[in-house]
Amino acid sequence: MKQKYFFIALLLAGVALAATRPFSGNPNGFIKGTPEIRSISALSFSKDGILFIGDSRSASVFAVETNDKKTDWAEDIAVAGIDQKIADALGTQKANITITDMAVNPVSKKLYIAVQNSDGTPALLKAGNKGIEAVSLKDVHFSSIALNDVYAEDAKDARGRPLRISTISDLAFDNGKLYVSGLSNKEFSSTFRSIPFPFSDQQDQASLEMYHASHGRYETTSPIRTFAISKINGKDYLIASYTCTPLVLYPLDELKAGMHVKGRTVAEMGAGNTPIDMTTITKGGETYLIMGNTARPVSEVNYKSIASFEGTLTQQVAGKAGTPYIEVPSLTKVLQMDKLDAHKVVIMQKKENGDIDLLTSTNEAL
Repeated sequence: MKQKYFFIALLLAGVALAATRPFSGNPNGFIKGTPEIRSISALSFSKDGILFIGDSRSASVFAVETNDKKTDWAEDIAVAGIDQKIADALGTQKANITITDMAVNPVSKKLYIAVQNSDGTPALLKAGNKGIEAVSLKDVHFSSIALNDVYAEDAKDARGRPLRISTISDLAFDNGKLYVSGLSNKEFSSTFRSIPFPFSDQQDQASLEMYHASHGRYETTSPIRTFAISKINGKDYLIASYTCTPLVLYPLDELKAGMHVKGRTVAEMGAGNTPIDMTTITKGGETYLIMGNTARPVSEVNYKSIASFEGTLTQQVAGKAGTPYIEVPSLTKVLQMDKLDAHKVVIMQKKENGDIDLLTSTNEAL
């Protein structure tokens, strides 16, 4: 088992960088080699199936060609005890692994899962009803960009917690740009980066400020935990949520290089919770923002309600306030969530006995 795990670690951790020159017919500026990925903090895909891997430890983002084949049909995924099956595939115990993110390739509808072993070794896997397989990152076509203004690896906050691990908290690709939330080493450290793809030297970053109604104060050092890019009243917005769980809007056109932008807090969803993932679904002709939470049920907000709430929360509240929303009682303790296709969402959920299950839910059931 140890030999098996060591082999997978060599494939996934990128212990050596063996890049060659760019190959022909290469619009994405890729090279062929083995990316030196030291951690996997977040995953996201472009519409054409390019996988983006956020690596907080190296403070870099990697773009990888998956070579997945296109399919128009998404198989419902239902895997009980996915954590144990991942541990078995890696030749370790489930107590030794942390599932850090998952994302569905919109081209192939295949589910990618990022895992970190207790020794810090990252792993990338594909999962489905037929089993789990390691994704080799050896001799792939890829590119990367190092993020600017990041904390040193030994930097810690007032509680002694490493700050580098929050360099990248979430990723999303939209309209030719990769958006990255997290922390920088600036005074107002909550940061939102906009990076054109294919990668070049350009990366724009704005610092963020929001009123946290649960805490009763303005905050500039809390990283966004999850976000979505969506239109509201015909304008593009960053819709963001943070620990304890405010929902905040930032006009996307204001998030320019060097700008400090104050968001509009449109909802407070309660303390003692961490939002995990956001996505947008359509049901009954209406469009909804849905958000997975660690301590509360999945939240569901009609975009019409967000659009009609013109105010902002500026006073401390106990409990919930602002834009109305509903909760899905059957979907509590959600660890990961992503859209499977236009009609389905795949969810990783922690059960009462501690096991983690993978399941598919239709839009109408949410």
